Amino acid sequence: MAAAVFLFSGGSVFFLAFLASEVLRKAFEQYQKRYVARSVRDLSAMFLFVEPGQVVRLNLAAMILLALAGSWIGGLLCAALAAVAGFFAPAAAIAAYRRRRVRRFDAQLTEALQQMANALRAGQTLQQAIDHAGRNADRPLRQEFGLLTKEVKLGVPLDEALAGMASRVLSEDLELVATSTGIARQLGGNLAEMFDAIGATIRERFRLEGKIAALTSQGKLQGLIVASLPLFIGLFLDWYRPDLIAPMFETAYGYLLVGAVVVLQAAGFVAIRRIVAVDI
Repeated sequence: MAAAVFLFSGGSVFFLAFLASEVLRKAFEQYQKRYVARSVRDLSAMFLFVEPGQVVRLNLAAMILLALAGSWIGGLLCAALAAVAGFFAPAAAIAAYRRRRVRRFDAQLTEALQQMANALRAGQTLQQAIDHAGRNADRPLRQEFGLLTKEVKLGVPLDEALAGMASRVLSEDLELVATSTGIARQLGGNLAEMFDAIGATIRERFRLEGKIAALTSQGKLQGLIVASLPLFIGLFLDWYRPDLIAPMFETAYGYLLVGAVVVLQAAGFVAIRRIVAVDI
């Protein structure tokens, strides 16, 4: 009887371990396909070439470091939350860097359009104008225009190379330039005047965005202060009167209360950010 129970228990443990290993294996495969592949693709689009293994190691390092910091600051619960944040930290950093790169590209694009318009009026072809504007620019525009020039020299049609650059950079202004250039080349429009008009439109949008950012900066700062105020008050009370804070991390009701505060503060911060966010 005891042997039968032992065999049944061993078989159950083996079966559960097998199921857990299969679930973990499939989860890791999905992680590699979605997260790692997307990160490598985004980095390659920004001319940052890394191996998938490096992305995995970076993600694990961020999780471990933030988990250790969270454990040192607030115990197991804080360590778990920090580990989750560490899992998404590299992807968030890549996305932030890409947004910064797109903003810098858009800022350089206005001057490049003016140079291309002047080159076209001087009698150069569109490919020569793009090559000239790319050589005189800084990164990232120099990288993107240089790659486009190399693709055209290798036999890629100019319209197709422009569309590929627009899909790679993910800039709405560049998408407008690529689409307008393709239509103008097919219908015989004046490219120099078109580049001047697009450049003026982009500059006006930058002016409006700067004005809106100045008008909404107070609301953004208020949202940040309101969201971070409970955290600083909690840290101060934990230092000044730890007997008031300790019960919140000793009972289930305390953890529930802390979780409710975090959720409500996060919801309020997101709501304020959405209110002051104005799209042009």
